[in-house]
Amino acid sequence: MAFDLFFNSSLILLAIGMLFKIVQWFSYKIGIQAQNSTFAERLVSSLKAMPGIVFSPKIGIVLKTFILDVLFQHKILKQDVLRWVMHMLIFWGFILLFFMHALETVVSDVIFTSYYSTVNPYMFLRDFFGFMVLVGIAIAICRRFFMKIHRLSTNKMDIYAIFIVAVIILSGIFLEGAKIISFTDFRDMEQDFSALEYKEDILALEAYWVKYYGLVSPNISGDISQEILAAGEEINEESCVDCHTRPQSAFAGYAVSKIMKPIGGLLDRIGIVTFLYYFHILACFIGLALLPFTKMLHIITTPISLITGAIMQRETSNPLNIATRQLIELDACVHCNTCSKTCSAGPACDVKNNMTILPSERMLSLRQYFKTKDLGSSQFMAIQEGIYLCSNCDRCTVVCPAGINLKELWYDVREEFIRSGTLITPLVLSPFSYNRTYNRDDFGAVLSDMPARHAKGIIASRYKKKSHSTDVLSLTNSNEFKEEQSHQDGTFSYCFSCENCTNVCPVVMNYEKPEQVLDLLPHQMMRSIGLGLENLALGSNMLWDCVTCYQCQEHCPQNVKITDIFYELKNKVSKDCFYSQKES
Repeated sequence: MAFDLFFNSSLILLAIGMLFKIVQWFSYKIGIQAQNSTFAERLVSSLKAMPGIVFSPKIGIVLKTFILDVLFQHKILKQDVLRWVMHMLIFWGFILLFFMHALETVVSDVIFTSYYSTVNPYMFLRDFFGFMVLVGIAIAICRRFFMKIHRLSTNKMDIYAIFIVAVIILSGIFLEGAKIISFTDFRDMEQDFSALEYKEDILALEAYWVKYYGLVSPNISGDISQEILAAGEEINEESCVDCHTRPQSAFAGYAVSKIMKPIGGLLDRIGIVTFLYYFHILACFIGLALLPFTKMLHIITTPISLITGAIMQRETSNPLNIATRQLIELDACVHCNTCSKTCSAGPACDVKNNMTILPSERMLSLRQYFKTKDLGSSQFMAIQEGIYLCSNCDRCTVVCPAGINLKELWYDVREEFIRSGTLITPLVLSPFSYNRTYNRDDFGAVLSDMPARHAKGIIASRYKKKSHSTDVLSLTNSNEFKEEQSHQDGTFSYCFSCENCTNVCPVVMNYEKPEQVLDLLPHQMMRSIGLGLENLALGSNMLWDCVTCYQCQEHCPQNVKITDIFYELKNKVSKDCFYSQKES
């Protein structure tokens, strides 16, 4: 009765929480694309898009993403092997334990005709899966509290996620250990299943279980004769062996039972099995009921984020679906700090003492903002500063194991701030200091909904960007080079020192201390030219050690023609040397 009450209550809370989340995903708005949309329009738009995915080649992408990134978490493996091992242990251990043990009546009983949780291999597998989760949790605790991982921070939700999973697994193991030594449980099983009539037979079976099953009995003490053990073994073969394997196979629970054995009689008298049973069940139901309101929701949202991110493109997807996806992405963030570890604007966090400069910390604040639309002025300014200092390097999007398109999210959040009329002009400009390029109707709609002072600022920034892209210095007098710079954004003046070019450069990777050998690194070369220090770039060893592999140019998020600029620099030096020799 109590079990049903707990279970039904947790399911009701889970359903209410998930319904609440779905309403949020289809109601809240980011950017300008979905500002005038309704819940019904967003929901219908998403439902209409599903058949186009299922009955198209995109279904192949969905299956590939589900297998590689959801089931085997390939993105995490490429970044951090230890973290991948941790995730695999927790994810697969918990999932297998959930289906085999928690849902045994609807899964294991159906698949395996001779299934009993107390016989092998199922008893061993249950402990093995639980042990996998515990090892994963141990790694998670070491990473978060003992290993000094760059920019990794821990908040309350991180602690809760570790705590609730650990409590569920540990309480289950202790419950198993308590059942092994429990005389009360043994007596109940004997009465229900063996139906032994003679006291001598009961004592023989009891003695056999004390010897080989770890039972703590008030009736058996001292050495047990071989005759009694032989009689007990015969009864055990007839009545018990079909549904009870020796508990040594349950290595985790059996180890705990050995620890509890010295006080096993006392624990049995106070009803430890009943207490641990309800404690374990309550922990499971609390975890289930609170799932929509905690970090554990990423079990659902992260696969959605990975799959939708793989098949949706901003240029071709419905803007309403983009907005819905971004709200789901906010809940898909697991606060793993992978994005913060690679953020090129990260050093500003220490200088400005503003944690929201880091992408993972900004996600937490944005999640609160879109729920309440109300943040304190200091926190609001901190979020804006984090967005404006972003160098647009797109590293966060590339490395995010949850598949979140963070670059698009920062753009749309900035638009949300513009519309709110609380835009604060930053002291440090970045790509986000300029508005995204809209079509004329969209841009007019934004301006019409804005206070006059903000509309004026946006127009000014657009003209500033236009003049910035056309009024650039050329390295040579080549008309072709000038024409290319006036029509493309691939010039050194668009470099924001994200260091992508330096990170992928094979020449840089060839040296332990490349800055000492090469003088200037690729991103420093671009910044030197942008600052008018052309001679500094011309005198760098990097210019002549470059192997022209075009890796830097291919990975530049600003489309800066780095290798081509290196060629122009080399040509300039060659021409200067030629004319110098001719004059001499």
